[in-house]
Amino acid sequence: MATYIRNMTQIIDRLSRRGILLGGVAGTILAACSNGKGQAAEAVAAEAEYSDTQWRQITEAEWRERLSPEAFEVLRKDATERAGSSPLNEEKREGTFHCKGCDLPLFKSEWKYMSGTGWPSFWTYIEGNLATRPDNTLLMQRTEYHCARCLGHQGHVFEDGPEPTGLRYCNNGVALTFKPANA
Repeated sequence: MATYIRNMTQIIDRLSRRGILLGGVAGTILAACSNGKGQAAEAVAAEAEYSDTQWRQITEAEWRERLSPEAFEVLRKDATERAGSSPLNEEKREGTFHCKGCDLPLFKSEWKYMSGTGWPSFWTYIEGNLATRPDNTLLMQRTEYHCARCLGHQGHVFEDGPEPTGLRYCNNGVALTFKPANA
């Protein structure tokens, strides 16, 4: 019985890890269907659009070479940076926030707001560039979102944001780069 429980625990752990949850698009369909804001079709389409991109072929070793250790842990291992640690919290210039992994534009600066959480927060995103999946860690269900192109973990979306969406895309600053509009 102890062996059975250990084996089942390992299987559940594997299923909850990035990229394995029923595999690629099928996992995104399952995740998207749990999204209470009706973004299921968009999440599936966004991830599917980039399914054959070179960004999906990069090995773990190559990601480690491309990213800082902190960015690697967040983008590739679903870690969370320490609250208040990102200089992007104070970024107020006009521009665009891009995925640090593959440079896909994710958020416009006018969508950023001070949420008081210690992480850069946005009330919406650039359509087609994020996908979601359920995250059942921490003994609760949350909605994780990631870059649709490279699958890099960005953060979690919550339903306590400002109008007009009522959503808060709570992003890890280390997973983003900012490109000023006047650069």
